[in-house]
Amino acid sequence: MSTEDQYGGGAGGGYGDIGGTGQTRTRLPDSPSDPYGTPRRTPRASRSLVTVVGVVVLLMAAIAFANRSGDTPTPPSADTPPSPASTTATGTRPVDGKNGTIPAGFAQNEQGAQSAASNYAVTLGSDGMFNAARRHTIVDALADDSTRAKLQAGFDADYSAGLLSQIGLSKDGAAPTGSTFVSRTVPVGSKIKNFAGEAASVDVWCIGMFGLTGEKSTRPVTNGWFTISLNLKWNGSDWKVLETAQKTGPTPVTGDNPVSTSDEIGKAVTEFGGFTYAR
Repeated sequence: MSTEDQYGGGAGGGYGDIGGTGQTRTRLPDSPSDPYGTPRRTPRASRSLVTVVGVVVLLMAAIAFANRSGDTPTPPSADTPPSPASTTATGTRPVDGKNGTIPAGFAQNEQGAQSAASNYAVTLGSDGMFNAARRHTIVDALADDSTRAKLQAGFDADYSAGLLSQIGLSKDGAAPTGSTFVSRTVPVGSKIKNFAGEAASVDVWCIGMFGLTGEKSTRPVTNGWFTISLNLKWNGSDWKVLETAQKTGPTPVTGDNPVSTSDEIGKAVTEFGGFTYAR
């Protein structure tokens, strides 16, 4: 071999012809003492460390960005359903007194209007509305002065003698001997449609029971779903009713519960009392 400095000069990149002699030497890849080739370079530990550190930094940045993005919620669109908190009970005390047996003294705010409407719906859907004297007492307690006479006349027409006879009640709204008349309204929820300080429109979603218990009853107790709409006015001390309306539903699918006997329903109605409802 004439020229040691020509190692690597050929196309073999260190593994080709040597010095132009036409002789070829083969480098043993695992021989650390091979004088004909440059020893294999070991991986640099610093480069691997930089790679690991880079991955960790990127991961931490991604986590920080995710946490930061959660700090500022995206404003809900018009199609976004209300949050669960908007339909749960507030726990606010609904009233501070009663007008006879009817809750009274509701707060002059949206919660107070909803609480008033819910309790008024219960009263206006009770069996007391089928007796003229009790009905007048109820309407006197709930109605605003400006609409009391109109409401009284409207309810008197609704609960006519013909209706009572059709249901199976006497002219004073009493059930036949051995039977119990059931008319009970239970609020499921309420919502404000309009609120303007001294005026409120409230919808109350309800389930009701209606009918006569007894083996000979031709109108057994059934349940139904409906929504009562009430327009209320603040009279300076409480919410009062201006007008009411009712429509069917929303109605869920009927469950698979077995139907109770007439005696069970009659006993439950007389034993289970009602509530004062609060929004």
